[in-house]
Formats: sequence, structure tokens, C-alpha cells
Amino acid sequence: MRLAENAWNAEVILHEIKAMGYTGGRSMLRYYIQPKRKMRPGKKTVRFETQPGYPLQHDWDEVEVGVAGERCRVNFAVNTLGYSRRLHVFAAPRQDAEHTYESLVRAFRYFDGSVKTVLVDNQKAAVLKNHNGNVVFNAGFLMLAEHYGFTPRACKPQRARTKGKVERMVKYLKENFFIRYRRFDSFAHVNQLLEQWLDDVADKRELRQFRETPEARFTQEREHLQPLPHTDFDTSYFDIRHVA
Repeated sequence: MRLAENAWNAEVILHEIKAMGYTGGRSMLRYYIQPKRKMRPGKKTVRFETQPGYPLQHDWDEVEVGVAGERCRVNFAVNTLGYSRRLHVFAAPRQDAEHTYESLVRAFRYFDGSVKTVLVDNQKAAVLKNHNGNVVFNAGFLMLAEHYGFTPRACKPQRARTKGKVERMVKYLKENFFIRYRRFDSFAHVNQLLEQWLDDVADKRELRQFRETPEARFTQEREHLQPLPHTDFDTSYFDIRHVA
């Protein structure tokens, strides 16, 4: 059973077992899974709701999958809007400054607007030092912030759960998209499938606390986003000039 492989997402399991001949419904499957969820330990997190258009939470993670016939580590950046929970995902070979900034450029383009604040972990592409609330941001990240008009914010060290919304989306990616898809032709293929998955699956998932989808909540958030500048931020500069 997929639960033994730590695959708990009912939609993924339903998709797979239907292909194997399962004729039951979603409710029956969830009824089966629910009492077994206690087998998966977890920590409770207090959720803080935010105003539309304000925070975007950014995070990186990685998985090992097949790319072009080889076992490969795929890094993926998740950018999640705090109000609507709409997200964008960008897969890349490295978690460096160039790809960090590229992930945000692509996210803003995908949302057709930027936000007022961006919350990041303490990766060097964004944060050089964070001591007792005194944060020194990477110069390149500050240039990106100025270009798109957002205020950068950093989590307290050892407090990554401060950005719980994007942490949950990282987990969602691993338990949904990267369970559905394990082999890719290239990084471009990963990103192509991600865009399709965002439109077909992630945007249309039900947010139980709101009884709405991210797609529906984004219609309220869209008008609060800041207009994009006339040109994208040039991330290629940081391929050879990473300020550190």
C-alpha cells in the first residue's frame, strides 16, 4: 500500500488505484486512510492569516528523480501567496542566487503582479547574516526587491516554521506532484509538467478552512498585487557575480 511509502495524499492514491480497477469513491478511500493518519507523527502549527497582496513565502527543497535517463537531484523553489495559497514552483539544477531570483521573477510573472513583502529562509542567496533580528540581506536580493517593490523579510534562525504556508506546499509537492511524476526528459520538461499540474491540480484543491480553492481566493487577491515593472529583473548577472 502507498501509505507504507509515506504517500498519504488521497487524490494521488485515488488516481493510481482507479487505474488498477478501483471502482469506489473518494469518500470511501478517505474513510480508509483517516484512522491511519495517526501513524504519521507531526507538529501542530498556529496559522496566521494575512491580508491579500502582502506576504509571499519562498522556500527551496529537493528530490531525487529520473532526468534524461539518469538519477538526478532536482531542486525546486516554491513561492506561495499567503492569502490565496496560490503557488508557483520552479525546478532548477541548483539553489544558487541566479535560480533563487529566477524563481521569484517567474512567480511574479505567473501571478501577473508582485507582493508587498517576501519572506525567505536564511539561504545565502537572500540573507548574509541574521543575528537577533539584525538581518543583512544579500545585495542582489535587495536589488531584486527594489526592482519589484517588495520589502524583504527573513525568518528567525531555526524558526523555518514561521513560513508554515510554504513549508506545507513543499510537502504537498513531494506527496502529490513528485509521486505522480518520477521521470522527466529534462529540467524544461519538469517545469512544463509543473505548470500543467499547477493549473489542473494545485489551483483547484479545496482549502478546507475556507471551503474555497486557491484559484477562487486569487480572484480577491489579484487586485491587491502590485503592477509589474516594464522589464524582468536580469538574473543572468548573478550567474557570475553572486554577492556573498
